[in-house]
Amino acid sequence: MSTLKEQLQADLTTAMRARDQVGASTLRMALTAVTTEEVAGTEHRDLTDDDVLKVLTKEAKKRREAATAYAGAGRAELAAKEEAELAVLEGYLPKQLSDEELEGIVRDAVASSGASGMPQMGLAMKAANAAVAGRAEGGRVAAVVRRVLAG
Repeated sequence: MSTLKEQLQADLTTAMRARDQVGASTLRMALTAVTTEEVAGTEHRDLTDDDVLKVLTKEAKKRREAATAYAGAGRAELAAKEEAELAVLEGYLPKQLSDEELEGIVRDAVASSGASGMPQMGLAMKAANAAVAGRAEGGRVAAVVRRVLAG
């Protein structure tokens, strides 16, 4: 069985052979981030596929935020570069939930956690994030949790 990290390495080789500069540089950056995460802390550890997905999600979020910042600053060429890198990373991420699907999952998670108001948002967020499992960004999840808890 091939792990996600092995898949990234194989795809990097393919992108390099195809002379796909955006794909190759993006995959190099992703593999560097994975390696950095592996050696962070007191000892080296091998990341599970879930850990690699978390790293890729973090990198995708950086690209999304950078593209927004560049677009807001009138730097369309840099925004386009970030969006191209984001597109490569999204190929490895699970499909994002629609707003309706996210709200349904969050409502169920909040109900099962027993949270009943804003003071218990931490409890509700913990349950919601576990249920969503990386298929939506934390900011989107938090917004829906706030809306559900507010009534």
